Amino acid sequence: MLTADYVRCVFEYGYWARDRILSQVSQLDHGAYIADARLDYGSIRGTLVHCLEREGTWLARWEGRADQPLGEEELPTFEALRGAWAREEATMRAFLQRLSDPMLLEVVEYRSTHSGRRYAIALWQMMAHLVNHGTQHRSEVALALTQLGHSPGDLDLIVYLEPQPL
Repeated sequence: MLTADYVRCVFEYGYWARDRILSQVSQLDHGAYIADARLDYGSIRGTLVHCLEREGTWLARWEGRADQPLGEEELPTFEALRGAWAREEATMRAFLQRLSDPMLLEVVEYRSTHSGRRYAIALWQMMAHLVNHGTQHRSEVALALTQLGHSPGDLDLIVYLEPQPL
């Protein structure tokens, strides 16, 4: 079973890995940022906007707020994306600070943004999904960046954790 401390750790890791990605994206010119990279969401920008938008959607669901869809039109530049993500991260970190082990077991109801169907699932499962979702799309962007000569380096969790040699 997941604990609140574990969840906070993997979210911290996610932000660390995301920041390694964003550091490399910041070195791209706007053309490379918006170019079709044959990713699920087209471009590097499209994929990053999708990740940010989904983070906001899931957090809104956890907090019982209406989600506010976000698209590339609202975030046309890398600077706009970075600013929006800083604000979203602050909101997420506030939620993570309030997170407790019992909260992880609570069932959260939500409506799918795609089908409109209603669902119910434990908070810990939603949070695990969001972490996994971020890993998938960071990997896609990391590959696209590497192909452009801007590898973010090793994004493995073990690198983030920095185990000490014996």
